[in-house]
Amino acid sequence: MQGKASPELVRAMGPFGGGLAGTGEVCGAVVGALAAIGLAYSRSAPGEKEDFQMWVLGNRFLKRFRNEAGKGSIYCRDITQTDWRDSEQKAKFYGSEKYFACRDLTANAARILGEMLEESGAAKK
Repeated sequence: MQGKASPELVRAMGPFGGGLAGTGEVCGAVVGALAAIGLAYSRSAPGEKEDFQMWVLGNRFLKRFRNEAGKGSIYCRDITQTDWRDSEQKAKFYGSEKYFACRDLTANAARILGEMLEESGAAKK
């Protein structure tokens, strides 16, 4: 997994922002982290079984994210205190400290994920 650059993958993650396509639902950093765990541990063919470690790490990530980054939630609207359907609130978000806090939260999510993948040995795959 390490060292692989994929512009297509980066583009595919674009709609994760604003809590999945700007809806305020699950934080895009959470979805991205779960996708990374899937890349490391999910099956690679339809007939294969899922690696149980994927479920363990996924649940562990969600718990750590809520406790360490998400202010007790995985929902963008709760974390940012923004109604993403309201254009005024959305505009205020991008012009405020909330925007920078979101960037920090994304970095924290990446840190949590990195620690977990290193501890599990997936970072060496």
